[in-house]
Amino acid sequence: MRFQPSRELGRTGHLATTLGIGDLADRAMPLAACVATLQRALDAGLNVVDTAPNYEDGFSEQVVGAALHGRRDGVLLIDKIDHLQQPVAPQLDGSLQRLGLDHVDLLVFHACSTLADLDALTAPGGGFDQLAAEVRRGRTRFRGISSHHPDVLLRALALGVCDVVMFPIGPFVDRRYETEVLPRARAAGVGTVCFKTFGAGKLLGDTEGYQRPLAQRPRGKLSSGGAEVEAAVLPRLSVDECVRYTLTIDPDVALLGLSFPNEQDAAFAAARVFVPMTPAELATTRERAAHAIAGKGRIWWNPDSTGR
Repeated sequence: MRFQPSRELGRTGHLATTLGIGDLADRAMPLAACVATLQRALDAGLNVVDTAPNYEDGFSEQVVGAALHGRRDGVLLIDKIDHLQQPVAPQLDGSLQRLGLDHVDLLVFHACSTLADLDALTAPGGGFDQLAAEVRRGRTRFRGISSHHPDVLLRALALGVCDVVMFPIGPFVDRRYETEVLPRARAAGVGTVCFKTFGAGKLLGDTEGYQRPLAQRPRGKLSSGGAEVEAAVLPRLSVDECVRYTLTIDPDVALLGLSFPNEQDAAFAAARVFVPMTPAELATTRERAAHAIAGKGRIWWNPDSTGR
C-alpha cells in the first residue's frame, strides 16, 4: 500500500487520501478489466471513489459496485444526482441498483452551475430537503454539489447546505476557485474534492477533452528508427506538473482520472515525489497551461461573463 489517509474530509469524519479515484469506466473495455483497474487503485491505498449515473450511461456505477464488493469499509463513495429538476429518490433508487449497494457516503447534485439551479434546489421541498430525507433514511450520509461556477459554490457555502463541495482546481481553471472558493470552504469546515487537474486531458495531449481528438490537429514529422512518423506539435504540460500544481493548492482530495494502469502509475509517481511549488512556479505553470490549452475547444468548467 503506497498511500495512507492523511486529512479529514471537512466535517465528515472520513480520513481521506490525497488522491481520489475518478473516470472509472470505458465501455470499450470489458467490465472485469475496469473492475481490476479500480481495485488496483484501492490496493494502492486510495479511499475516495467518485461515480455518477451518466458516466458511460451507468457502466461506471456497475464497475464501482463490483470493485467495492467485499471491500466497502474505509472507502468514501461519491455518487451524483444528474437531473437537478427531477425527484431525488427515484434517481438514487437506480444508482443503488446499479451499484448493488444499500447506500452511498456522499450524494451530490451534479454540475449545479447556475444560481437558478441552486435556488431551486434550496427552496422548501427542493432537492436539498429531499437529500436530507435520504440522510434520515440511511441511503446517504452526506450531501453536497459539484459545480462549474464560483458564484454558485460561494452561495452554497454561505447557505450552509453542503458537507462537501466538488469543483475545479488545476493549472487552468478560473482563479476564483482557488482564491475564493477553497479558502471559504476551509473556513466553513466543508470538505473539498477537486477535479480538472489535467484540464479534461487538454493539458496533457491534443484533445478536446476526455480523449476526444481535435477536429484539426497540427502535426509535424519526427524521425523514429529511420522512418518519419507524425508527431504532435501543440504544447503540453506533464502529469507531474499538473499533479504538483493541484497538490500545492491543497484541496482535501485531488480527484484524478485513473481509469488505466499507466495513468495510475504516472499520477502515483508524481504524488510520491511531490514538493510544493513556489509562487513563481505556480504562476509559470499557469502561463504554460494557458498555451497548452489554447485551441482545444470549450473550457466548460470556467464560467463566461454571461453566465453569472
